[in-house]
This record gives sequence, C-alpha cells and structure tokens, in this order.
Amino acid sequence: KQWYQRRVHGKQWYQRRVHGNYSKTSKTPRRPFEKERLDNEMKVVGEFGLKNKREVWRVALLLAKMRANARQLLTLDEKNSKRIFEGNALLRRCVRLGLLEEDKRELDYVLAIKVGDIMARRLQTLVFKQNLAKSLHHARVLIRQRHVRVKSQMVNIPSFLVRVEQEKHIEFALTSPYGPGRPGRVKRKMMAAGGGGGDADDE
Repeated sequence: KQWYQRRVHGKQWYQRRVHGNYSKTSKTPRRPFEKERLDNEMKVVGEFGLKNKREVWRVALLLAKMRANARQLLTLDEKNSKRIFEGNALLRRCVRLGLLEEDKRELDYVLAIKVGDIMARRLQTLVFKQNLAKSLHHARVLIRQRHVRVKSQMVNIPSFLVRVEQEKHIEFALTSPYGPGRPGRVKRKMMAAGGGGGDADDE
C-alpha cells in the first residue's frame, strides 16, 4: 500500500492507494431475454438446486475460460513448450476435479465439457447423491449450517468443487448433531423434560 497526494478545493490530502487483484466471478448474458437460454438456465437451477442464476453464470464463465485456454493451446505446435506445460496443467486439473476420465487426457475433450459436468462436482450435489440429505435444497441448508465436512475440514460453501480423492471423505462434521456431535437443541430440551428425545428434528 502506498500514500499519494491529492488536492481537493485547494487543500492537500494524503490518501492511501490500495492495490488489489480483482476480477469478476460471473458475466451477465449478452442477450438478457433469449428464450432458449432462459429455459436452459431455469432447468439447471432446478436440477441442481441453485440459489439464483448468478451461480449458473459463474460456472459458465469458469468453463468459458477453460475452453478459451484449451482452444488457444490447440493452435500451438504439439512440441511447443507452452502447450506441453500449460496443457498438462489444465488436463491434470480437469482429471483431479472429475471432469475428465484418465483415458481422455487430451485438450479436445476439454472443449466437450458442459456446465452440467461442473455442477455435478459441487459439494451440494454430492451431499445429496450420497444420501446425507433428503433433497438438494436440504443439502444446501446442511452445508450452510456447518453440518458437513470434507476430510477433516468443515466446508460451508455449497459451490465447493470436490476433487475425486475427496469424494469418499464427505461426511457430517464432528460438531454436528447428525454426526458424532451432541444432540440438537430440540432433542436436548426433550431429554431434559424426560421425553427421551424421540425422532425430533435436530437444529
């Protein structure tokens, strides 16, 4: 951070200049009222239990950057050092996230990745698929209320992209009443009243 001088109405002020790395995480559509795109977005929102369309746009921007990178690398010679180094890094990332199979480690397959493929790797989707939640919306609530962990790390971001090796380590947090944690507020209250808790909902 640096200080620089600034004159306002003849007076001299010192103001701090902040240097930060900022870039947009989503990009609004160029045509806001295109029916086909609107229908597809609503289908994705419903299929994966998303909060709003900005979550779709964020994934679309991530995918667009990956495709643009792959297309740019495909224009280079196969023996080019940049294509080898950056291409392997991109493919390694896609395989690690489960977007590509091991036998499809080629840049051409990166261009075939769809928005739904990335959505399927979200923590919210995988929590529901592993029957830890009753629905996609329930999965989102569990994650936001800090009931879910990945390995030893508690994760409260529904859009967290799960790696292949992390997928089998998705479980309830140690502090969650759904897991080994102490009973929830309602159950504790019923136990104190002598009711034994029953099947009351936890926090």
